[in-house]
This record gives sequence, structure tokens and C-alpha cells, in this order.
Amino acid sequence: MKLNELTITQAAAGLRKREFSSVDLTMACIATIREKDPEIHAFLDVFEEDAMAQAKQADELLADFNPKLPHLLGIPLAIKDNILMEGRHCTAGSLMLKDYTASYDASVVRALKKAGAILIGKTNMDEFAMGSSTENSAFGITKNPHDITRVPGGSSGGSATAVATEMAFGALGSDTGGSIRQPASFCGIVGMKPSYGSVSRHGLIAMASSLDQIGPMAKTVEDAEIIWHAIAGIDAFDSTTVMKPDSQARSIKEIKNLRIGLPIEYMREGLDNDVKDVILNNIKKMEHAGARVEEIHLSHSSYALAAYYIIVPSEVSSNLARFDGIRYGMSRDKEDTLMARYTATRGSGFGKEVKRRIMLGTYALSAGYYDAYYLKAQKVRQLIQHDFDSVFNSGIDIIVGPTTPTPAFTFGEKANDPLSMYLADIYTVAVNLAGLPALSMSAGTVARGNTQLPVGLQLIAPRDGEHQLFAIAKEIEQLR
Repeated sequence: MKLNELTITQAAAGLRKREFSSVDLTMACIATIREKDPEIHAFLDVFEEDAMAQAKQADELLADFNPKLPHLLGIPLAIKDNILMEGRHCTAGSLMLKDYTASYDASVVRALKKAGAILIGKTNMDEFAMGSSTENSAFGITKNPHDITRVPGGSSGGSATAVATEMAFGALGSDTGGSIRQPASFCGIVGMKPSYGSVSRHGLIAMASSLDQIGPMAKTVEDAEIIWHAIAGIDAFDSTTVMKPDSQARSIKEIKNLRIGLPIEYMREGLDNDVKDVILNNIKKMEHAGARVEEIHLSHSSYALAAYYIIVPSEVSSNLARFDGIRYGMSRDKEDTLMARYTATRGSGFGKEVKRRIMLGTYALSAGYYDAYYLKAQKVRQLIQHDFDSVFNSGIDIIVGPTTPTPAFTFGEKANDPLSMYLADIYTVAVNLAGLPALSMSAGTVARGNTQLPVGLQLIAPRDGEHQLFAIAKEIEQLR
């Protein structure tokens, strides 16, 4: 086994036993990047020299055994390119920011540096995190490592493929409507979206501020939990953050005592039959292990996608107004008038999907339409939150279902049909609207031709129920 094929847990144990060094781990990841990334294109920037220097510093700390050293000390991780790293380009996958260099570290980056992680590079993504395929990056597509004719999912497609191909031991992504969980499903890894406020958004280039969350992507549930522990908690730079939940505050049940909710609405028309079979096989294993699986209703789930695609474009329209060629972003400064400068800058700096969402959002917020669209969508959001609250208040411990309705689709299959692309997020957006923690983990595979494509199982927990979510996911992982 190559060193970069280890999990974070295994690598951390090996470092402490001095079976290998952080330099060895980092060199193994860099060698794999050199070998695989020219075809896969997971990375936009790789920090070879800095990563090796960080690894040498980590080895010096590891030389004196200390059981209190962080689990991530000496472990190479990747960072999605909408998360700021001081002195590094941060493009958010857009021409608008192709020359932008961050002047400070995002709070999550500071946390990972404090934990001693080796930050090996920045990963590709859909422009400004708008997309479900990583086809919208201004710097080229990222390919699914299981079948290079297929998408890796999005918008955190680069982070997902970096982990799936062992170019990094783990990665950070951002999730506004499924952008961690959907690519995790397509690439066969673990991706976790924390409760809203669990992880600081300071230094994340905003898409939709009431929905965005940074979260971990890793090979195993335990690895994802280790990364989450390193980045979660209150941050003075983000007033929406909350104290990390106490692991002892909620009793964690064994799987044999669990009440698991299966939403009827998630298993109906639109779900690929092969994906449905994989999900139901996993549920049968949970039942055989003693869990009680109950059908539940999320009555307003059919409205989640519509509400999401009003709220998100509205917040996008507001957040991206700053990129005007004067204060932020690229600039076309040869035009004669201010309006011409705005038009030229935003016209050439933004891609099609970003423009589409800005126009939709501006329309939804405009006079005469605000009440009909944005305000009504926010009321539907409250109903969706109430649905989840009612289910959990009834005694259900965890909600399970498919992460995506299909396995990874081919390049171009949905690119010219925005509505079809948006439907790829049909099972994930409600979680963001309700602010809940959720995790996608590998449930198995389905055959497409001669290729086996991963299928993701989504677990949804009550708000601030991260410890419960990870504990249950680890038990389900063991069943497989």
C-alpha cells in the first residue's frame, strides 16, 4: 500500500510510531498529483515547496512524542478555491478573480494551520460555487476518477476527486445546496455539511450567505469527523457561528436501538431504479442490525428546490454586486462611461451560470416581485424547517435516503438544460434551507456499461447533532 492510500487515522498513528514521516506522506501525495492530475484536473494550484517546508516542521514536532498533538499534524489536505489562503490566488473558479491574491487566511485555514495540517493546494470548482458538475469552472473541467467521461459533481468537484484519487488525505469544500455531498456521492467518498453556524464562513467567498457552510471531505467518516473537530466552533469574525456541541450533551444510541426515518418523498418517481435498490439494500442491513426503519413524510419537500432557486439567486445577486471592476475583481477600465465599464467587466468576468443566477435574483428582488417570490420562498423555507423539526421531535434519530437521484452523469448531458442540472440537488437543498447537518457516504455502486459508479447514502441529523451524525454514520460504515 502506498502511503497516500492510508486514511487520516492510519497516517496519524503511523506518524506517531515513526513508521514514516510527514515528508514521506507529502511526497507521496505530490507524486500522485504529478501522475494523475494532468488528466483529472482536480487542482488549480499546488504548493509543492511550501507543503514540503510545512512537512519538515511537522516532523520536528513529531520527533518529541506528545499524545496531545493534533490528529491532523503532518497530514496533507486540499482546500477548495473559494476559501482564502493568505498570499495565494483565490479564483472561485472565475475569470473575475483570476488575478486575485488573498490578503488573509480564512478562519478554517487558520484552524487547519494551527492543527499542523499540510495545505497542499487549491482545488477546482464551479464558478462561485454555482453548479453541480464542475463544468462551470473558467479554468477547465474536472473529471470523475471512476469514469473520465463523467462529471465529478459540484461545486466541490475538485476537492472530491483529490480525495478519491488519493492526491490528498482529505479536503475542505463548501455546501450551499449539496456542493459537498453531491460530489462525495459521485466520487464514492464521505462529504459532510455541518449545521449552519457550526463552522465559520469568514474568508469564504460568499455565494448565498444564509445557506453557505464549509465542511470536510474524506475517505472515511472518522476522517471527516477529525477535520470537522479542527474547524468547528465560535469565531469572532463570523457572528453566525455557535459553540461546538458537547459530545456528552446528547446520548448516542447504538444502531440496534435507532429509529431511522425514510422519507417517502425521496423514494418516488425521479429516483434511478438502480440507485433505489442500493439504498434499500443498505436500509435492510440497518434493519438486520436491529434498527427500526419507519416511513416518514416531509410534506413540503417537493417545494424545496423551487424555494432554494429563488432564495439562492436573490442572495447571489446581492453578494456578487461588489464585483464591479472598481472595488473587487477584474476591471475593463478603457470604457468611456461608468455604466460601460460595469457592463464590460461583469459581461466578460462572469460565466453563463453566474449571469443566469444574478438575473434571476435581481428579478426576484425587484419592486413588485419581492413579495411574490423572495418573501414567499422564505415562508416555504420555514415550512420545510418545521417538517424536519416535527420528524425529529417524534423520536426519529436520523433520516436516511439517497444523496442524488442518479449516479454521475456524462459531460454535456445536463449542461444545456439548467432545470435538469438543478434537479441533481433535489435531495440535498432542503437540508441547507433548514440549517441541518448531513453527510453523504458510499452506499455501493451501480453498473453503467463496464464501469461501476458510486452511489451515496445521505444521513440527516437534528440541528447541532453532528456527534450523533458521525456516530451513526460510523456504525453504518462498519455494516458495509
